[in-house]
Amino acid sequence: MLDTSMTLNRRTFVKATGALGALAAAGGVASSALFSGGAEPAFADGEEHIVWSHCHVNCGGACVLQCHVKDGELAYVESDNAGDASFGGVQARACLRGRSIRPWLGSADRLNYPMKRAQGTKRGDGQYERISWDEALDTIASEFTRIKEQYGNEAIFIQECSGVEQNIMMNNPFFRLFNLLGGEVTRYGSYSSASISFGAYPYVYGKSWGNRSFKTLQDDQLVVMFGFAPNDMRMAGDGPGYDLNVAREKKRVRIINIDPRRTETCTNLGAEWIPIVPGTDAALVAGLAHELIESNLVDLEFLHTYVTGFDEDTMPEDAKGANASYYDYVMGTGYDKVEKTPAWASSITRIPEERIKRLAHEIGEAKPCFICQGLGMQRHANGDNASRAVMALALMVGQVGKPGTTSGGTIGNGGIGLDSLPTGTNPVKTKIPQYLWPEAIRDGAKLTREHDGVQNADALKVGIKMLVNYGNNMMANQNGDINFTTDILRDESLCEFIVQYDVAWTDSCNWADIVLPDLTPQETYSLTAAGETNDVAGIRFGQPLYEPKFERREVYEVCGELARRLGVYDEYSAGGMTREDWCRKLYDELCEDAGDDYDLPTYDEGVAMGAFTYDIEPSAKVDPFIEDPAANPLKTATGKAQIFSPEIAEMAKTWKLDESEKNAITPIPTYVPGPDSAEDVTDEYPFQILDYHCKGTTHSTYAHNPVLNKITPFQAWINPIDAERMGIADLDRVRLTSAQGSMITQARVTNRVIPGVIVHPQGAWHRAPAEGDRTDEGSCTNTLTSRQRNPISKGTGQHSVIGMIEKVEG
Repeated sequence: MLDTSMTLNRRTFVKATGALGALAAAGGVASSALFSGGAEPAFADGEEHIVWSHCHVNCGGACVLQCHVKDGELAYVESDNAGDASFGGVQARACLRGRSIRPWLGSADRLNYPMKRAQGTKRGDGQYERISWDEALDTIASEFTRIKEQYGNEAIFIQECSGVEQNIMMNNPFFRLFNLLGGEVTRYGSYSSASISFGAYPYVYGKSWGNRSFKTLQDDQLVVMFGFAPNDMRMAGDGPGYDLNVAREKKRVRIINIDPRRTETCTNLGAEWIPIVPGTDAALVAGLAHELIESNLVDLEFLHTYVTGFDEDTMPEDAKGANASYYDYVMGTGYDKVEKTPAWASSITRIPEERIKRLAHEIGEAKPCFICQGLGMQRHANGDNASRAVMALALMVGQVGKPGTTSGGTIGNGGIGLDSLPTGTNPVKTKIPQYLWPEAIRDGAKLTREHDGVQNADALKVGIKMLVNYGNNMMANQNGDINFTTDILRDESLCEFIVQYDVAWTDSCNWADIVLPDLTPQETYSLTAAGETNDVAGIRFGQPLYEPKFERREVYEVCGELARRLGVYDEYSAGGMTREDWCRKLYDELCEDAGDDYDLPTYDEGVAMGAFTYDIEPSAKVDPFIEDPAANPLKTATGKAQIFSPEIAEMAKTWKLDESEKNAITPIPTYVPGPDSAEDVTDEYPFQILDYHCKGTTHSTYAHNPVLNKITPFQAWINPIDAERMGIADLDRVRLTSAQGSMITQARVTNRVIPGVIVHPQGAWHRAPAEGDRTDEGSCTNTLTSRQRNPISKGTGQHSVIGMIEKVEG
């Protein structure tokens, strides 16, 4: 549904009229109309023409691509050159990932034909033979029917689809098809944000609440970011990295970034970098809280009005008298009887005590103060608590729900409300945490509600027997502890049938029984809203660049062919609708829903224009809950924001927990290091190792693009102090090793990472044998990561890793 709470800035929209009407609407993109009515004429050989498309991976953007096509090939790519090019205006320019898409589309790694695993070989051997589409689809239909009849629909699972998320189709065609045939077990959460979404927001605010964008920043105010790197990850010309740049220049905001790595925001924008030991953010917040309390900088009036659990006066009635408040925890009268002084926090975080004290005063005295976090720290062990702790910090100083603030969680954004392909009703209600799909294959019915977070059932009925991986490189690349996962996949008595459907032959293909070649969204009809983290409202219309090459086929059509074989084609296709028909239908529904809120073009006009973008002005109003908490309660157990969560208190009593989880499920956001923390380093594994999202890839998409590889190579950052101690020079070939595995990569000696920590970009394609010495030669960091899960959300805690770095000769 369209969000009408925002106000539209410069909403005048000029519609396309005529074949080449170059239309630049004030304040938005009204891209040049190329073909009247959106129908592409035939072009003579050698004639260059422009086909509009967009970047489709889930970086948070959906940037416009003007693709110059000649003789049926992509010649070069431009991005958005309409809109407002002045600093502070909106122009949806793509970063180099999208601009360099030509070598990616034409890569030697592209999948061209359906393939099946060669008879007599094991998964992981990489031995495949070409088959026809008919054989591939007949096999998939037959295996689906067999597994459904033998085990039930609960044995079927469709993996998430990072590679095609900014797209109305995503993996919805598989869900639409399977739901017509009895359904499938589904997931909740994601690798990106499970802990903040399911372990923090629900218990602090009831849901994601109070998030505002950098566009709402006020003049001369303070921005404090915990582990957030928008200028590394969100680089689009209409995204939060750009918005932060504008706020820094035009509003003179001051930025403090707390991170183990000096990000582009610090290196290139002059933000202050406060280095911190990975996984210790909750300890820093406790030390800051101590100084805030001691210096009378806590906003008690705000806390006593809007918040549960800060002190004894704000505790729920049934929890009073137990010294269980956050105040008690910080001041040493609570759980562990340890006072969380700045000196205590300094010993854990390695941030100087005086800097912690000064930071507390800066935060406590800044009105407004914009406190936000990225998603990296909540992917560490006990990331649920770390994420809640930063939200608690914002609550302690009363900086939520007001202009110039956010929730202490992630930043907010607006949008236009485009729906995706409808999937119908799934008869199977059981859900598993996304991160635990390998365990769901291996352990099946052993996974329960109280131990593993199974939803809508006490336990699974059966393990996953059929796995569909569309638009992802999850099996052998993007999952924690690849060797653990592939050991499970290699055992065909567990998951009996695996389909991998993608655009390129990644290592995950080597673990499938059937491999299908996809079209990229640039090679077919596509439609998407402007990026999910961008404060703009817009649509990108995509047309095929050229006729499909080789035997590549797009997912909606392929699922339609499966639907024919399984007897549900008419229902699946809604009477024969094509992919292009769905683009038109969903856009027309958006236009009807939008009404007078936007002056939207027709679908044909939009196709002719390629894209449009409205700059919107996010609301700067006080949130209704802050204006009247009694009339507008939050959806928590207490109706207030919660530093103490009664729901988590109940979990701690009733859930069946592993030893490593028992101390970490606490109603208040305590600091609990968890496995493989800085406290666990040894002579054998003396370093913490963590990965990060770099400029060259979105997860593993584009990782084999040679243009990007030269500019943003996969390298292990090591501090000069550590490099000298380990005998490592810049650009040396090195081996990283953890308890989970080892990989070969290149060293980068730099003071952009703190001593004792190695950081390496994630997303490189795994390249290692299935058995024997499984050292990865591809620089894939998930060779090193763990299966650690976070106790509340059951989301990934895989990025708490200790290990070794050593020089490799030769």
